[in-house]
Amino acid sequence: MSVRRITTFAALVAVLAGATLAAREQMTIKLATQAPVLSSWHKALMDMGAEWNAKTAGRVKLTVYAGGTQGSEEATIRMMRPGVDQLQANLLTAAGMANIDEAFNVFGMPFFFQDDAEATHVRDKLTPLLDQRLAAKGFRKLAWGSAGWVQLFSKNQIRTVAELKNAKLFTSQGDDKMVQWYKNNGFKPVALSPADIPAQLKLSTGMIDAAPNPPYAALVFQIFRDAKYMLDIRVAPLVGALVVTTEAWNKVEAADQAVLTATTKALEQKLLADAPKQDADSVATMKTRGLTVTTLDAAGLASFRAEAEKMTASMRGTIVPADIFDMAVRERDAFRKTRK
Repeated sequence: MSVRRITTFAALVAVLAGATLAAREQMTIKLATQAPVLSSWHKALMDMGAEWNAKTAGRVKLTVYAGGTQGSEEATIRMMRPGVDQLQANLLTAAGMANIDEAFNVFGMPFFFQDDAEATHVRDKLTPLLDQRLAAKGFRKLAWGSAGWVQLFSKNQIRTVAELKNAKLFTSQGDDKMVQWYKNNGFKPVALSPADIPAQLKLSTGMIDAAPNPPYAALVFQIFRDAKYMLDIRVAPLVGALVVTTEAWNKVEAADQAVLTATTKALEQKLLADAPKQDADSVATMKTRGLTVTTLDAAGLASFRAEAEKMTASMRGTIVPADIFDMAVRERDAFRKTRK
């Protein structure tokens, strides 16, 4: 082979090697979320994506599909499965996470937690075990999130468990076990997509007349205009998580993984820190626009929670895995003792 041909061949090899390296180093992670477009959660994700791009010199880019444009949480999780790989990441609610592993139902148990400190303590204690369960399913949690506390919005004022059982209560479509749990405990659940809530509340003959929602979501979707009553009882914290497929994560260079880990930790801190103020500000705004907030006295609240806790116990081993349920109860009760 002539010197010229050798030189040309070497140059070609170098070009191909460079192209292969560039292809390996540059990737776009496609993320789905039900968070509304231009909501605080969507903006936080967009800011995070800009950081990924800048701090990895364009090697890792993020495309965010907000507002449920890729389908329900259950559908988007299917799009992340190996062999499908249409999406690589997701910002999911705990109910969505339960489609990956039922252990995440622990955060959706009605009236199980009383405040942020209690919920945070239990979440932190459960995190290592939950991360293991996710890893076994091919997912990696990058950050926790919070959308505040779910409160009860209704067309008619509700003060007791009996009145709540009388209401046509929204529950998430696709969660058949939870629907059955509500029925078994005397409620009237109606399984719908969250997107159906505003339209159904607006109708005088709508399928629902009560819908648990965090205040910020109730404000964004204008739910309070038709469900003019809010029972201030903190049903459950709306816990969320940002997850990525293990397959996609392993394609990211180690140095860039460190960047992504740092930026998602910052996202977690922002979402968790912003939630309480977001709740309070949203309630204050809605009150100026006609929302009536019902606050129970100490006896009424204690009665409501006592009755609800009896029902929650039936979730053990059916909706929430027994070991996760027992650990959550143990950690919650231990934390309560430290505050007495």
